[in-house]
Parts: sequence; C-alpha cells; structure tokens
Amino acid sequence: MSELVEMNSSPVLANPLSHLHIIQSASSTPSPHLNEHSIPKTPKSPFSGAARMMTPLASPMKKAIASMHTYLEEVGHLTKLDPQDSWLPITESRNGNAYYAAFHTLSSGIGFQALLLPLAFTTLGWVWGIISLSLAFVWQLYTLWLLIQLHESVPGTRYSRYLRLSMAAFGERLGKILALFPTLYLAGGTCVSLIMMGGSTLKIFFHTVCGTTCNANSLSTVEWYIVFVCSAIILTQLPNLNSIAGVSLIGATTAVTYCTLTWVLSVSKIRPTGVSYEPVRTKSDVGNICSVLNALGIIAFAFRGHNLVLEIQGTMLSTVKNPSSVPMWKGVKFSYLIIACCLFPMAVGGYWAYGNLIPANGGLLSALDEYHSNNTSRIYAMPAFDNLEFRYTSNKNGPCPWWLRTGIRVFYGCLTFFISVALPFLKSLAGLIGGIALPVTLAYPCLMWIRIKKPQKFSSMWWLNWVLGSLGMILSVLLVFGAIWTIATQGIPIHFFKPE
Repeated sequence: MSELVEMNSSPVLANPLSHLHIIQSASSTPSPHLNEHSIPKTPKSPFSGAARMMTPLASPMKKAIASMHTYLEEVGHLTKLDPQDSWLPITESRNGNAYYAAFHTLSSGIGFQALLLPLAFTTLGWVWGIISLSLAFVWQLYTLWLLIQLHESVPGTRYSRYLRLSMAAFGERLGKILALFPTLYLAGGTCVSLIMMGGSTLKIFFHTVCGTTCNANSLSTVEWYIVFVCSAIILTQLPNLNSIAGVSLIGATTAVTYCTLTWVLSVSKIRPTGVSYEPVRTKSDVGNICSVLNALGIIAFAFRGHNLVLEIQGTMLSTVKNPSSVPMWKGVKFSYLIIACCLFPMAVGGYWAYGNLIPANGGLLSALDEYHSNNTSRIYAMPAFDNLEFRYTSNKNGPCPWWLRTGIRVFYGCLTFFISVALPFLKSLAGLIGGIALPVTLAYPCLMWIRIKKPQKFSSMWWLNWVLGSLGMILSVLLVFGAIWTIATQGIPIHFFKPE
C-alpha cells in the first residue's frame, strides 16, 4: 500500500514524525499480523472454537486489529505534503470540497468570452454555429473528466498543476515546451483581457446609471482600467485558492447574472433595422475558410478553465475511500450545467437579436450599448502567482515573506494593466488566443491519458483519445493560421496607448 506524494520538481522531504514513518513502512510492506496468507497456518484443534468463545480478549483484539488495518489504509493513502507545497498559494490549503470546486469552476468557466459567441455565429450561421458550439461543449467536458481522473492516475502521486502533469506524460523537456507557453499565455492573456473588458464595462455601467448628468465628470477609459486593477489587486492579497472561494461565489453569481441580463435584454428589445442572418462572406474562398476557422477559434476561446482544474482539485484532501475525483466531478457537473444554461442562450439569443450587426470589437455587450444605450475572475492570476512563488521557494527552500508575496501580486497587476493600456487591440485577437490555447483544453488531456493510463491498443478508449487528441492539434494549427490570415486581410484597429 503506497502513500500519495505530491508531484513536484523539488525532492520530497521525509516526514520527521516517527510514528508516521512506522505507519508508512507498514503500509508499504504488509505486516505479517495483518495478512493471514503471509504465515504458515497451524492445524486447527477441535477445541479452537470453544477457546475463542471463552477468551474475553478475542473480540476486543479482533476489533483492534480491524481498526488498525482501517487506520493504516487511511493514513497510507493520505497526501504526504511536500513542505514546499504548504508555501505555495494553490496547495497551501487542503480543505476544499465539492462546493468550492463548483464555485471556482463556474467562476473560471464563464467570462467575457461568452459575449463574443454571437460574433462567431455571424460567420457560421444558425446550423453550423449551434452544431459547433454543442460539439465543443461535449468535447471539453470529456477532457475535463480526463484531467480529473489523471490527477491521481499514478498510485501514490498527485498532479496538482497542469505543467507537472504534462511533464509526467511527455517528459520534462517536451512537457514544458508543450504546456508552459499555452498555460501562461492563456492566464496572462485572460487577465489582460479582463482588465480591458472590466474597465470598459464599468464605464458603460457608469454612463447607463448616470446618463447625461455625469458626462462632465466621467473618468477616461484608462482611469476606469485603474479602478478595476486596484480592486483586483486588493482581492489578490488573499493568500491561497481556497481563501477566494467566497470571491469565486460572488464572481460566479455576477457572471450568471450579467450573462442572463445581457441576452434577456437583447431579446426583449426591438431588433434594429437591417438585421440579417446570412453568414458573412469575403470575396475569396481562402478568406471564407479562414473566417470560419477564426469563428471556431472564438468558440474554443469561450471554453477555458482546463488549466485550472488540476489546481482546484489539488486543494482537496484525498484518501483511498474518498478520492478527490468524486467531489471534484460533482462540482464540475453542477457548474457546467449552469454554464450551458448561460452560454447557449447568450449565443443563440444574441445572434437572433442582432444578426450580422454585432460589432466585431466587443461582441454582444457592445451591440447592446450601441443599439439600446438610450433605453437600457481573479482565479486566472493564481497559477501565475504560484509559478513565481515556486521559483523563490525552490531557490530559498523557505516560504515567501508576506512583503514579497504582496509585491509579486502588485507587480503582476501593474504589468497586466500596462499591457492592457499599451496594447488595447488585444481583445480583438480572441480567435488567435483560442487557437493557441486550444490544445490545453481539447488535445493535451487526450494525449496525456494515452501516455499515462496506457489503454489497450485499438480499444475504444485508445481510438477515441488518439482521434480527439490528433484532431485537436490539427484544429489548433488551422485556427491559428485562420486567425492570422483574418487579421492580415481584414485588419484590426492597432493603436498603442489609446484604449477606447
């Protein structure tokens, strides 16, 4: 019976408690007193049954042995924390549960990307838009299940970070090459995009509430960015992933609320004149193909959070009788039921309300503000914090002091603010970001399952994961090519240090 060891690049330190060492030794080498097949059996006496009944210690001893066996089984499978894990923000706390998992998953699964889904329908049309969205939803839900199972796929090992699982599946060097850039790009790009969308949303909300009476004292777009960043930096001072469960609940509630309000308001208003549902086409066949690929990239960008699922599951305790995969999967199923109830009405209702009139820069919220203006999640930064603090704790072999942790998070907030102001056109690159990050969501989990689980060749799981993994990698290349082609041919408004 082996113990669970947190997978990390640093050596796992031995537990200094002697009684746990004895228990772990017993769990790894079965005790002869606990295994009746390990010792020769003595011939039974005809009086053995009566002796057992007459001995007052027989029953208590049997119960004691059974209790000890259960205890060894439980302790032998509890996570043995590397001291470095207790210093890092993701694995610092292990009191997570299904509710926390649902809050985190829901908060990370619904974002501003949902507002861009109707924009993808302007190219794909009704039929292919709904088919593509449905297939992407089922596909990414399956890869989520794969990641949850791979978290404890190797006996005695837990993979609480996407990068560590990638390195275990593909090797240290190749795993870093495949996973490091997409995960950091996805996390950083999401944070920058959130600043842009959050600041713009605050500005729209301010003008909606105040109307024409507050225009004279209205803040500029950059100043609204500062307001958003300052509030985000304050929230980032919460120490670990479990400590922001309440923030995730608030974020999830507000995300569901604004998604519902946005599509309900769009559908309830009178549709603007000139609405058409004919798919937008260019003059060349290559341009049309690339536009379709860019639209698929936007749909892929709407489904994110796979780079966080292992981290969320890593906040839970796990035993042989109560593995962390059970509450994690319960939380994911509940959260994605709500996510589906948000994304599908957002895409279908938004496209029905505005058709091909949806602005290319801003999506449904911009359309709502443009046509009806007169009558009308901090989680993604945590892996970046964890990676930065991991470098420090590896070199210093000790936890980050509070002032350094605070400085890291303030620096990260300022850096993302600078990028959002310097490169305000990045939110127009949703298709490109979706193409680059697509393997993290749809391809890598399938290939990692094959490498770690090693299913029987030519079995159904072998074929399914090989087909989906290969298709995901090919689709990623095509989406990146299509997004670059669309940007090169149709152009995007490039303006440095001039956020609109």
